[in-house]
Amino acid sequence: MLALHFGAGNIGRGFIGKLLQQSGYDVCFADVNAEIVDLINERKEYKVVLANKEQNSTTVTNVSAINSAVNGELVEDAIVQADLITTAVGPNILAIIAPMIARGLKKRVEVSNKPLNIIACENMIGGSAFLKEKVWEHLSEEEAEKFDSIFGFPNSAVDRIVPNQTNEDKLLVKVEPFYEWVIEQTAWVGEKPAIEGATLVDNLAPYIERKLFTVNTGHAAIAYVGSLYGFHPISEAINDSDVYEVVSGALQESGKVLVEKYGFSKEQHQAYIDKIIGRFKNEYIIDDVKRVGRSPLRKLGIHDRLFAPALAYYERFNEAPINLCKVIAAVLLFTSEDDQETIDLQNSLKEQGVVAVLTGLTGLDENHPILQTVVEQYNLYQERF
Repeated sequence: MLALHFGAGNIGRGFIGKLLQQSGYDVCFADVNAEIVDLINERKEYKVVLANKEQNSTTVTNVSAINSAVNGELVEDAIVQADLITTAVGPNILAIIAPMIARGLKKRVEVSNKPLNIIACENMIGGSAFLKEKVWEHLSEEEAEKFDSIFGFPNSAVDRIVPNQTNEDKLLVKVEPFYEWVIEQTAWVGEKPAIEGATLVDNLAPYIERKLFTVNTGHAAIAYVGSLYGFHPISEAINDSDVYEVVSGALQESGKVLVEKYGFSKEQHQAYIDKIIGRFKNEYIIDDVKRVGRSPLRKLGIHDRLFAPALAYYERFNEAPINLCKVIAAVLLFTSEDDQETIDLQNSLKEQGVVAVLTGLTGLDENHPILQTVVEQYNLYQERF
């Protein structure tokens, strides 16, 4: 069996590629990084090391790679032959690879009507559906109608911390022991696969939102509040009592929404929160608050990890969630000389002021209780720090 995976980065190799290889697939990576592509083709294997005390190591074999920047036709040929396609390229790159996928699917139907599923394993909601939309832009109406019955785009939720790293062996990847890959099976076309470590579900929404409102919200909260208190490693920041109080409080607020909305038991969800915070405390994962806090403008989006749970909380319980508002206020005080979005945010705050920036980013009225609470907390932080 052949799996074509777009993205030979750390997540692609250390998470998705590893699980696919363990499930019996020969994995072919498509990537624009010529050095990584050449190394994969030279060695045909790479190592994945767990970030734990034992540093358990696994060798992933039966792998190959194609430089998609210069060998697009080879990627299209791989699409013709593939039994499964996955991606881990980043949300912004999906639209860029869509034309190549469209050309490959057109070639495929010339020789076979065998079903094929394409799964976007991205840190976004509805990644596969978005990719399908972009692929379908390159099809005629007749092609789109035919392709709907042959090619599936099941949405998925993925969760594994792959810290920023520089290794002497450029193919080696260090990953945390925990992982979760949930796939929406109702969108699957043809026979469902046995992918080791993946869970197939009928309704993906609870899993996506649970991950967004807990893992992404928690990770961001540690970064922004931890930065405010002068910490750098994520594991050190979450072990500080002041940081922990805000982060834990924010996850209790987002968790209250999830329990109410999806029927998770309070005990079940609390266990999930405890597990997630335990992951952030992993001293063997060296990750910096400045890296995790990158792209604050995106993370302040109305549908993203901070405002989405905050608004859901307000709509359900008719009060502003104080700890989530504290985290949002901390974002406004976050600084980094290495991230353009952070620089742009700080410039906007100086030029326009807090209220104008928040209303511009969210579309909320300046008198909305959440924005009022954020501004209050922002002013308190400025007095304190």
